[in-house]
Amino acid sequence: MKKIACLHAHHSNIFYIEKALPFANCMHFVDPGLVHRVTTDPKFAAESAAAKVEKQLKWMEECSADAILLTCTNYIALLPEAFTSDIPIIKIDEPYFHRICEIEEPQLIVFTNPETVEGTMKRLDEFAFYQNVKIKVRPVVIEGAFELVMTGNLKKYKQKVKHVLHELIKEHNTVVSVAQLSMVEAAEEVSDRIITPLQPLAEEVRKTIIRS
Repeated sequence: MKKIACLHAHHSNIFYIEKALPFANCMHFVDPGLVHRVTTDPKFAAESAAAKVEKQLKWMEECSADAILLTCTNYIALLPEAFTSDIPIIKIDEPYFHRICEIEEPQLIVFTNPETVEGTMKRLDEFAFYQNVKIKVRPVVIEGAFELVMTGNLKKYKQKVKHVLHELIKEHNTVVSVAQLSMVEAAEEVSDRIITPLQPLAEEVRKTIIRS
């Protein structure tokens, strides 16, 4: 069984990745501190954050992994473009972005963590540009939800996400997707038409580890 080293910003993501990738042996590395410092400490330079991510990936690479999976958009955004690895690096948002770029009609992307919106939308715009496609996407933030995750109140978090997704589907005749793994379970219970990052991920990981 191929070994995937996964880097998360929050331990709750482990459940979703294990569920999506039963065909791989996943090793999990969790570092919430970096994202917290980047978003709260203006004196912490982007170069220092990038160096921290690069050091973490090098450590993961040395753990006999066949591939690395980054599940946090902020980590992906901090990764230096010049960074090279001896093993494939899978960025969770890229197969998700590819799915979004296949849709011509207006879309809503729902977030619970406001700190990930800017980085995700910037990467999505860049991805669409290089794919030479035009997309009509508007981000929506569920206010007050992410604090529930950080305090471990996952049941209330799920209820809040489900309620907002129900309302968005009812009020808007458009495609809806969720940008974060913590929202996947709620999205699946609301509608199988909601796009999630996990839907295209398994196929991408399969293709990557077969090639490696």
